[in-house]
Amino acid sequence: MYDEAGHDLGSCSVARLLEGYGLLMTWLNDTRNSYDTIAASYAEETRDLLDRLLYVRAGVVLFAELVRAIGGGPVADIGCGPGHTTALLRELGADAFGIDLSPAMIEIARREHPHARFEVGSMTNLDLADDSLAGALAWWSLIHIPDQAVPGVLGQFHRVLRPGGVLAVGFHVGDRSNEDDNQPRHADVHYRPPSRVADWLHEAGFTVEAQHLLRPDDPTPGAILFARRPEAP
Repeated sequence: MYDEAGHDLGSCSVARLLEGYGLLMTWLNDTRNSYDTIAASYAEETRDLLDRLLYVRAGVVLFAELVRAIGGGPVADIGCGPGHTTALLRELGADAFGIDLSPAMIEIARREHPHARFEVGSMTNLDLADDSLAGALAWWSLIHIPDQAVPGVLGQFHRVLRPGGVLAVGFHVGDRSNEDDNQPRHADVHYRPPSRVADWLHEAGFTVEAQHLLRPDDPTPGAILFARRPEAP
């Protein structure tokens, strides 16, 4: 049995769980409220983002091809926002659906992409069966997850991916955390070295297969890590 952060209840003290639960609910609520507030403007601002950021778009295309190479299957866009990336995945032939913490974002995604499935949910406690996905995409959606919760989230990804399933994670590169000035409410943004994210992926049981560094000369580069849940021996 697991809590909302993906921790094994049998291995944690009650006091530690209660302390962690309070922290979990604080940043989950902060993030949800922030994106609920800006949902309409965010959806409009990011509408053509994948047409403008061609290297990021190429990462989505590669992810779809990797899923196709293992025979396809359900793909979850986790932290899908208004559903623009989910829609691109479906255009590329993936059986993609979206999950987001923000009900306002999901409302927009359902309205703008009525042929796709979108669900309100949290990556800290995915309402998906074990081994049910061929692929999972976390496209700059881990950036609001504090360090102490990332291993549990990656454990959720590992749980829902079938053996051989593909994971792609995009994120801001750096080594700091700060409140995002573009958010109307408190929503921390975490910048991380790719090596740290790769270590977390390895610890969660993934094999890291590729790393793409985007805009390395920019003040805030981006990175994409492609990983896989290993096949059963």
